[in-house]
Amino acid sequence: MRVLLIGGGGREHALAVALRRDAEVTELHAAPGNPGIGQLAALHRLDVSDTAAIAGLATRTRADLVVIGPEAPLVAGAADAVRAAGIPCFGPSAAAARIEGSKAFAKEVMAAAGIPTAMAHVCDTPAEAAAALDAYGSPYVVKDDALAAGKGVVVTHDRAAALAHASSCDVVVIEEYLQGPEVSLFAVTDGTTVVALAPAQDFKRVRDGDTGPNTGGMGAYSPLPWAPPHLARDIVDRVVQPAVDELRARGTPFVGLLYAGIALTAQGIRVIEFNARFGDPETQVVLARLQTPLGALLHAAATGQLDMAEPLHWGKHAAVAVVLAAHGYPGAVRTGDPIEGCRDAEDIDGALVLQAGTALDPDGRLVSAGGRVLSVVGTGPDLGSARDTAYRAVERLRLEGSHHRSDIAAAAAAGTVSIPTPLPIRGRTPVHDHEDLEGL
Repeated sequence: MRVLLIGGGGREHALAVALRRDAEVTELHAAPGNPGIGQLAALHRLDVSDTAAIAGLATRTRADLVVIGPEAPLVAGAADAVRAAGIPCFGPSAAAARIEGSKAFAKEVMAAAGIPTAMAHVCDTPAEAAAALDAYGSPYVVKDDALAAGKGVVVTHDRAAALAHASSCDVVVIEEYLQGPEVSLFAVTDGTTVVALAPAQDFKRVRDGDTGPNTGGMGAYSPLPWAPPHLARDIVDRVVQPAVDELRARGTPFVGLLYAGIALTAQGIRVIEFNARFGDPETQVVLARLQTPLGALLHAAATGQLDMAEPLHWGKHAAVAVVLAAHGYPGAVRTGDPIEGCRDAEDIDGALVLQAGTALDPDGRLVSAGGRVLSVVGTGPDLGSARDTAYRAVERLRLEGSHHRSDIAAAAAAGTVSIPTPLPIRGRTPVHDHEDLEGL
C-alpha cells in the first residue's frame, strides 16, 4: 500500500513512525514533511492550502491512501479533492470538517444530537459578548469561532482580557466554565462505524501548574490510571456516535478522525470541543501504545470497511510526551536556532524524539522553525518510569531560549487526579445527569 501523508508537524511525524511499522505500507510519501519525517518518507514540496495540488500529488504518487493531518486543508476541502480524483482519503469532507472549523456549528450539531456540552452563547458583537460574559461569570471561556491553530481559546478570570479576545474575533462562542479533569478521545470512523482509540490527557497551559496562556499543547500522557474503566465506551456512546450519526443524517458523513475533548464534571461527561483530525501532542502518546497496524486501520475507514477491521490491540505500557517549545512561544517565536542532541536520532536513551517545528539551514544544520519544536515521548511500565525516560531525553537536547513544562503527568503518576462528585440536593443526589458517571 502506497500512502501519502499531508502535513509537516509533530502529529505527522508520529503518524509516519506508526505507518512505517505497518508491513502493508510499502511506500510512504509526505508533503511538505520536515527533516524528521524525511528520514521515513519521500518528501514533496507542497502548499497544503492548495487542495488541487494535494489531489494532483496523490495521483502522481499513485497513492492507495491519503492521510491529511492538519485541520486547515480539511476545512478547505482537500479530502473532497482527493476523493474526486478517485483515491481513498482518511479525512472528512469540508462540510463535515465544519465541526472543527466553526465552534458555533459544533454547538448546533451537539444540540441536534443531544450531546452533553457546556451552555454557550454565539456572539457577533462586543456588546453581545459582554452580556454573555456577565451571564456566565468568572472564569470566562471565550472561543474564536474560526480556526485559530489551537490558540483561539482564552480562559481567564480577567473580564477585560476576555472581552478583548472576544472583540478581536469576528464571531465568538462564550461558554460556561466546566470544572473537572479533561480527557482527549480520538475515534476513527468511516461515517457509520466508530472505533475509539485509547484516551489521553494533554496540557494546554504553557507553564507548570496549568498557568499562563493556552497553547496547542505542551505535553500528554496515556493511559489514564485515574479514569473509570469504561470511559472510552461511554464517550463513544454519549458523544462520538451521536455526532457521527447526526452528520450522516445531514448528508455530510464524517470519514476520518473525530477528536472529542471532554471534561469529566460533577454532572457527568461534557464536551469541550470537537476536532476533525489527530491532535498534538496526544497523537504521540496514543500511537506509541497502539500495536494494531495503523495503515490498515485508516484504509478501512477511508473505504467504508471499518466494521470489518480487526479489534485494536494496545501495549500495557504507559507513554508520556513532553514538548520542547521555542523562545517566545506561544507568542511571537524566535526561529533559526540550532537544535543539538537529536540530529538523525529518533531514539535518545529509549525516548522517541518527534520533530514538529524544525528545518535544515543552508549548512544542513537542524534548526527551529516553529513554536513547538520537538516532542519527546518516553515509555515505560507505568507513568512514573515513562516520565523519567522522557525527561532524561529532554535534558540531553539543546535549543537556546527553549522551555518546557516539568510537570507533565506528574499528578497522574502520584495518584492525585480525581473526578468531582455530584453535590447532594435536599439530602439526595440528583438523578438527572448522574447516570453519566456510572461506568465512566
